[in-house]
Amino acid sequence: MASLVTTARFANPDDVYQALIDSHRDLTPDQSATLNAKLILLLANHIGDSEVVAEALAIARKGVL
Repeated sequence: MASLVTTARFANPDDVYQALIDSHRDLTPDQSATLNAKLILLLANHIGDSEVVAEALAIARKGVL
């Protein structure tokens, strides 16, 4: 069983953040939500481990509530 890696792994995290922001430019709130959902599903599929995805969801949800 794999576990979620939460330490920073990007050589240039600001570039990744900017790409995320840029991908939402000129989108409506509904389009932005759709983009986020598609990105989440693509990355979850790339991870390919439902336990790791569940762990990520739980951690993300804690930050929202």
